Amino acid sequence: MGLFRKKKEETTSCCCGGSYTPENMEKAETAKSEGASVKILGSGCAKCNQLEGATREALAQLGMDCVIDHVTDFAQIAGYGVMTTPALVMDGKVVSYGKVLKAEEIVKILRKA
Repeated sequence: MGLFRKKKEETTSCCCGGSYTPENMEKAETAKSEGASVKILGSGCAKCNQLEGATREALAQLGMDCVIDHVTDFAQIAGYGVMTTPALVMDGKVVSYGKVLKAEEIVKILRKA
């Protein structure tokens, strides 16, 4: 009965699943060189500055070159749903708030992202 046979799954040996185009590769290289979007949310207090320093150190350890935005406007901070600062935002997603992370902890978070 040919009706109930399972179709053979096609496998590709390419890491991109067979969707390679020059445009896709160019986009990937651009994203790699730009790095992640990183923001520090806080009023500019000592803890916020410590988190920014640790984030810079973590980015340097990973060899990533990206700009760190320091958001001090409380309306924008509340827009992220953060009520306790300092907070760390990567690619538009809040990954930490209310504490100062160490550089090693930020490296682990960056590797997951």
